[in-house]
Amino acid sequence: MSNIDKRNRFNEEVFTYKRTKDNKVFIYWMGKQVTILTGKASDKFLKAIEGKNHLEIQLVLAKLTGNFKRGNEKDGK
Repeated sequence: MSNIDKRNRFNEEVFTYKRTKDNKVFIYWMGKQVTILTGKASDKFLKAIEGKNHLEIQLVLAKLTGNFKRGNEKDGK
């Protein structure tokens, strides 16, 4: 794991997720929603994080969201 997270970003809670009653999974990065998983994708995600620790869940979330930042995001200021 040390080879993957060289800057120790996953020690912080960079990615979070929220599961709804109908098994939708909302994934957030730094408090901003980046994706929504439904159906088979949400089931696969929930199985993937089952029994994992905090750092492993952060890695799963990072891989799942992929390279969503492209440099053209607006600040909202």
